[in-house]
Amino acid sequence: MGAYQYVAIDNSGKEKKGVLEADTPRQIRQILREQSLIPVQVSEVKEQPWRTKNLFSLRRNISALELALLTRQIATLVRAGLPLDEALQAVCEQTESPRIRTILFGVRAKVLEGHSFASGLEDFPHAFPHVYRATISAGEQAGKLDSVLEQLADYTESRHGLRQKINHAMIYPIVLTSLAFTIVTLMLVYVVPKVVGVFETTGQTLPLLTRTLIMASTFLQNWWYMLIAAIVSAVFGIKKLLNNESSRRRFHEWILFLPLFGRVSRGMNTARFTQTLSILSSSGVPILEALKISGSVITNLPMRDAVEEATVRVREGGAIGRSLAQSKIFPAMSIHLISSGEASGELENMLERAATHQENEMDSLLGTMLGILEPALVIIMGLLVLAIVMAILLPIFQINQLVA
Repeated sequence: MGAYQYVAIDNSGKEKKGVLEADTPRQIRQILREQSLIPVQVSEVKEQPWRTKNLFSLRRNISALELALLTRQIATLVRAGLPLDEALQAVCEQTESPRIRTILFGVRAKVLEGHSFASGLEDFPHAFPHVYRATISAGEQAGKLDSVLEQLADYTESRHGLRQKINHAMIYPIVLTSLAFTIVTLMLVYVVPKVVGVFETTGQTLPLLTRTLIMASTFLQNWWYMLIAAIVSAVFGIKKLLNNESSRRRFHEWILFLPLFGRVSRGMNTARFTQTLSILSSSGVPILEALKISGSVITNLPMRDAVEEATVRVREGGAIGRSLAQSKIFPAMSIHLISSGEASGELENMLERAATHQENEMDSLLGTMLGILEPALVIIMGLLVLAIVMAILLPIFQINQLVA
C-alpha cells in the first residue's frame, strides 16, 4: 500500500487536494469517484528533485519545533507499544499541517512496503536532515528506536531553543537601530532644510557642523535613490562574494579572529558539533561516521575543515580530543572534556557536558553583549540628535554675537 497525492474537482467545480492510501493510482481514482469527485491528477507521494527547494525544504516547510514535536509524538507512541505504522498514522491524523501530513503519509507508505523507517525518511532529505536519518537508522539497528526518537526530540528542541535565543537577542538592537536611522533621516529631509535654510539668507559663513548638516540633508533629498542603489548593490555584491567557497572560507576565518564575534561563532559551532556527536555516538553510529556527520552541521568552514582533518587522524588511530586540539580552533574546555571522556570510557556524557557548557557560556556572553549594545545604541542615537541640534543652534549663537 502506498500514499498518493490527488487533485480532484467536486460537483460545484471547486478543486480539492489531499492524500489517500491505496495499492494503485487506479484504486485512488475509484475512491475519488465514489466520493463524487472527478480525479484530475494522482501521483505517488515522494520528493521530486525539481520541487525539493519549494515544497519540502526543512527551513520553509518543517521548522525545528515542528520536527521536534512530531518526533516526540512518534517516540511516545512507539514506547507505548504501538507498531511504527500505526504511530505514524496517528501522528498524520493529529497534525494540522498539510505538508507534514503528506510527508508522513509518504514515510508510512514505505514502512508498509517493508522498508525501514530510516529508508522511508531517505525519500525526504530536505525535511529530515542527515544527522536525523543516520540516528534513526542506528536506533533501528540497535533495537532502541523509542529512546533514540526521544533523544532526537531533545536535540531538535535544544537546537531550536539556541536559535531562538540568538534571534531574540537581536530583535532589540535591530529595532532600535532602525528607529534611530528613521528619525535621523526624517529630521535631515524634512526638519533641517526648513530651519537651517533661514541662515543661508544671512550671508554669513556658517559653522562647519552646520555646513556638513546642510550637505547631508541636500544629498538625501536629491540623491536618496543613489544611496538605496548603493546599499542594494553592496548587499548583492557581498552575497555573491560569499557564494564563492574560497571567499566564504576567508570570511569565516576572519570572523574567528574577531574579539567577540569570533568567540560566539566558535562557541556556537562547538556546541552544535559536540551535541550532534554525543547523540550519534550514544545511538550506536560508528565514531568515524559520527564525526563526518557532526562536522557537516558546523557552519564555519575552517572549523569544519578542522573536524575533517581530525577524522583522518582518528581513522589512523589517533584520539578524538588530541586530533581536534591540533587545529587550535576549538575551545580548550571542550577539548579537555572530550579527552577526559575518552580516557574514562564516558565519551557520550562528556560530549553532552561539553555542549551544555558551551551553550551556557554563549548565553552568558550574548547577555553581556546585549547589555553593552543596548546603552551603546542609545548613546549613539543621542549623539546624532545632539549633533543636529548643535548644527542648528551654532548659527543662532553667531547672530546673537553679531547683534551684541
